[in-house]
Amino acid sequence: MESIVKKYQQKFKKVKEEMNRWDELQSRFVSQFRNASSIIERLQVIQDPKNYGSLNSVGGIEDAVLRKQMESLQTILLSMRKTLEELRGIVSSLEKIHRDGRQLVRGGSNQLTVKQLQQRIGVKPCLADCIDGLMLLHDMHNSEYLLKVSLFSAISTLALKPSTNDLGALQQLLVDQPNIPKEEVQYIFDIIFAEEIC
Repeated sequence: MESIVKKYQQKFKKVKEEMNRWDELQSRFVSQFRNASSIIERLQVIQDPKNYGSLNSVGGIEDAVLRKQMESLQTILLSMRKTLEELRGIVSSLEKIHRDGRQLVRGGSNQLTVKQLQQRIGVKPCLADCIDGLMLLHDMHNSEYLLKVSLFSAISTLALKPSTNDLGALQQLLVDQPNIPKEEVQYIFDIIFAEEIC
């Protein structure tokens, strides 16, 4: 049992690496979202000839500025899609780690009982803590990924019909609503690595 717990701890170290990468991608996605929002907010202003003043005398200025802004928006949206793909890769990795973790206790000729899964050896976590922790971390990241996909879809739609209020609300939701509470994640890691803390 102790050797299985050690294998789980190795899996949690891999999860920690994936979560650090997730934090980097989260920051990148928020930045990309803000940049896309800024361009979408400008589109209405750019399309109003009154806002060009004396530049109206330059032929095709309105179309040129609009085209350039749309190209920039397209580039940002493609970057956001790539970031989402990387986030999906992390969710898939966490799912595999969780699946492999469940296999640790199911594999072999001896099936472990519920009592064995909940048995503690000193300050080491029980196997149930390990399995539940992996499942919870995967579920949190999967929920957050799905939220980001929805927000990406919403901002893509708003590019065609801009609404400053909707953009602001979406951006606030992205920043304020990570489904990954840091204290809950830390609590899971504290349980798994309790012996190292003591």
